Amino acid sequence: MVEDDYIDPGFFNTSKDSSQEHKHFVQFRNFFLPCVYVVVFICGLLGNSLVLIIYIFYQKLKSLTDVFLVNLPLADLVFVCTLPFWAYAGIHEWIFGNFVCKTLLGIYTLNFYTSMLILTCITVDRFIAVVQATKAHNQQAKRMTWGKVICLSVWAISLLVSLPQIIYGNVSHFNKSICDYHDDTIFTVVLATQMTLGFFLPLLAMIVCYSVIVKTLLHARGFQKHKSLKIIFLVVAVFLLTQTPFNMVKLIRSTNWEYHTMTSFDYAITVTEAIAYLRACLNPVLYAFVSLKFRRNFWKLVKDIGCLPYLGASSQWKSSEDTSKTYSASHNVEATSMIQL
Repeated sequence: MVEDDYIDPGFFNTSKDSSQEHKHFVQFRNFFLPCVYVVVFICGLLGNSLVLIIYIFYQKLKSLTDVFLVNLPLADLVFVCTLPFWAYAGIHEWIFGNFVCKTLLGIYTLNFYTSMLILTCITVDRFIAVVQATKAHNQQAKRMTWGKVICLSVWAISLLVSLPQIIYGNVSHFNKSICDYHDDTIFTVVLATQMTLGFFLPLLAMIVCYSVIVKTLLHARGFQKHKSLKIIFLVVAVFLLTQTPFNMVKLIRSTNWEYHTMTSFDYAITVTEAIAYLRACLNPVLYAFVSLKFRRNFWKLVKDIGCLPYLGASSQWKSSEDTSKTYSASHNVEATSMIQL
């Protein structure tokens, strides 16, 4: 027998095991991702819609932070509205056509970049409001104008870097029809853009700005200091826990094409991507509900819609409590009170 004609009997078993593992992964993904999509859609829709309603009808846009906190839930809201389509396609197949495929891929990517860049803007805004509190207060009108320009620029830049998904997004037909983006010629550029704008830039801004903010607050006096520090650490921790795993797995996978054939990496990508989507649910809590003013307006909304009339006394109690806290806060240093947490 010629040596080249010899085939290891274990080859067939290995191939069979690999095929079985992939089959199990497909079953897991088709069940897991749609469930995550539905949960994120419901929670993100309720939370972000509530933030928008309160800011538009109750709180108004009185500061630069308010401008950013309207654009952030708007981006997250549009993002979560694409999830039912992906959930249906995960359970069945893509039936919505090529145009909708390109559109939803573009919307998904556009709002991903917008959300991350707005988070960066909020971080820098908080840095200026605390570290340069007097200057920020005196130039509030000017900062409002610049804030609106910045937000328009963020949406424009996000649309620009989303063009590859819009142009190269397509419906592919394998075992079933899927809507996907894949183009080897610009894959590296797209991945580098996603990693830079969608992870490293917000992370760097948080590390630098919040480090200086923490140092400033530690030298401040007043009861709000410890609460502010806790919220800062919570914001950074949530960002790291939700965004780091997915980005690291993507980065590692891009270094070697062999990783694309490993089922373990398929599981890692699927699970970490689902975790990353949780930001759309958590952003309203981290960036809006922690504000005393926002919570007061929330109770006004509850009272106005009449869903919980028996909470009238409770809401009055909360209002008086908030008033007391606000009065106490006015005696703190300006740097501490300027940060809108």
